[in-house]
Order: sequence, then structure tokens, then C-alpha cells
Amino acid sequence: MRMGVLDIGSNTVHLLLVDAHYGAAPIPASKLKIPLRLAEHLTSDGHVADSAVDALIDFIRKSQALSEDLGVSELMAFATSAIREAGNGEAVLNRLRTETGLQVEVLSGEDEARMTFLAVRRWFGWSAGRLLVMDIGGGSLELASGVDEEPDVAVSLPLGAGRLTRNFLTQDPPTAEELRALRKHVRASIASVVGRMRREGEPRIGVASSKTFKQLARIAGAASSSEGLYVRRTLILEDVQNLVRDLAQLPTVERAKIPGVS
Repeated sequence: MRMGVLDIGSNTVHLLLVDAHYGAAPIPASKLKIPLRLAEHLTSDGHVADSAVDALIDFIRKSQALSEDLGVSELMAFATSAIREAGNGEAVLNRLRTETGLQVEVLSGEDEARMTFLAVRRWFGWSAGRLLVMDIGGGSLELASGVDEEPDVAVSLPLGAGRLTRNFLTQDPPTAEELRALRKHVRASIASVVGRMRREGEPRIGVASSKTFKQLARIAGAASSSEGLYVRRTLILEDVQNLVRDLAQLPTVERAKIPGVS
């Protein structure tokens, strides 16, 4: 059965079409995405701007057309923090439903973390033991840990890459003071969650599932997407620390030139 999933995130809107078979991993069939950056199109009162909703509707219609052309039997749509936190989130959902016929489900932060964990568990299997799953989006950071299909701990924190950049890094490149303030904020925000996870037990495997981690791994020398889904890709803490130090010294235009960054 061919299925489609539309992910409406804070930075990108992403359509993924897969061939799903019972008891087997889904096989990607096609994809379509656009860097819509909904979180950057907010009015002063925290509403998603009409122009951004117009662009989202246009993308949904293109996604529906592609899904129909490729024989998709079911198209599911989910929205995360940008719509979840918008002052007019319900109005946006109503407009999407009225103009496209698509029912978009808004995931709570905890459900977002749980669903990511479930996908990782299905990928690695039960023999992987306790998993720690990390997903950095544009607006939020999801963390989940557990030994079963349902995580013991699943949380969403307002620590997305785009949000932190807008709130803390006003200079390009950021100043040392800005970076210190950002690190202090992140450490304070995750301290209680880290404590809860440690009390549940140390993870056997840590899994980073988002584009932010993927790009860091690529810069650190991991295989590119063109080499396939099943190539093992790892990211070592020491490499991340070195990368952050070096990347923080570069302006945005220079970082964008690095292979693996998009």
C-alpha cells in the first residue's frame, strides 16, 4: 500500500510517499518539500501571516496532485510547534480543511516525541535495548527514552534551532557573549529532563533523527544521502564539539557553502 505523510514543521513542509508492507520497513517512493519557515512568518500578535498560509495551501495542493498521480491510497497530515503555538492555529487548520479538504492533525509536543521514538524503535527493533531519541526541529527539541514501544520519558522543549537562533543569536557570526547565554539557557532547560532519563537507566543506543543532526554528521564526514538509507552514520561527541566551535565563527553565507549544509 502506498501512503503519504505531510509534515508541517516550523522550517519546512515535507511530503514523503512510501510503500508500506506489513512487518517490513516502509520503502520511500517519492518526496517533495519546501522551506516555508512558518515560524518566521508570524505577526506581532503571534499569528501565522496570511501570505504564509497561502503558500502552505499551494504546497498542499501540489502534494495532493503528486499523491494522486503516484497512486497514494491515504494521505495523512501533521503539524507541529509552529501551528501548535500560533495564536490563530485553529483558524489556519479550518482554512486548510476548507480550501484543500485535508484534515491536519496537530501533534502535542509529547506526542511528537512519542511518535519519533516509535519510528526509531521499529527501525532498530527490540534487541536494541534502551534507546535515547533526539530530534531538533525549527521550533522545538524532542527527547524520548525507553526500552519498550512506548517511551518511559517523552518531552518536547522550546529549544528548536530556528527559535534559539532568533532569540539568542542576533549577530552574524554570533558573539561569544551570545553563545554563552545560549548554552546557559539550554543547559538549564534540559537539566530536569536529563535527570529523569538517567534515573530510568542509561541508553544502549543514542539516535538523532532530524535534519540538524544529519547535517552535522555530514559535515563530520558521514555518508551522504545519495549512498542510501542503510549506510551506518555516526556522530561522535568530540566531533560535534569541534564543529560547533568552528561553525560558530563563520557568518551564515559561509556556513551555507559547506558541503552537506542546506
